[in-house]
Amino acid sequence: MATSSKSAVVLKAVKKIVVQFCPFESNVRSTREFLVMVGSEKARSTNMNCEVITEVKHDQSEPVVDITFMNGERLMMKGARLTSKEMLTTLQSHCVTKDPQAKPGAKN
Repeated sequence: MATSSKSAVVLKAVKKIVVQFCPFESNVRSTREFLVMVGSEKARSTNMNCEVITEVKHDQSEPVVDITFMNGERLMMKGARLTSKEMLTTLQSHCVTKDPQAKPGAKN
C-alpha cells in the first residue's frame, strides 16, 4: 500500500465524489483503492460536507470516478486505465488549482 503521510488527501475544494464500479470486473482495483483513500477518516476530516458516494453495479461497466468541485466544475476519471496514485495526483492538482491553501506549505 502507498504511504498516506506523503500524499495526504485534501478535499477542501470538493463538493461530491461518486465512485462507480462493478466489483466482478478485473479492472477495478485502482478505483477501489482510490475510494479507500478519499473515504478515509483523515481525508473526510478535511471537508466534512464532501459527499463520497459509492455506486456498486453488476453490469460489467467501466469503473468511473466523477468529482464535482465547489465551483460546479466536474472531473471524470476512468479507473480502468489509471492507477490509484494517478487518480489521487490528478484530484490533488485540481484541488490546489481551485484552493491554493490546500497545498502543503502554501503561504497566504
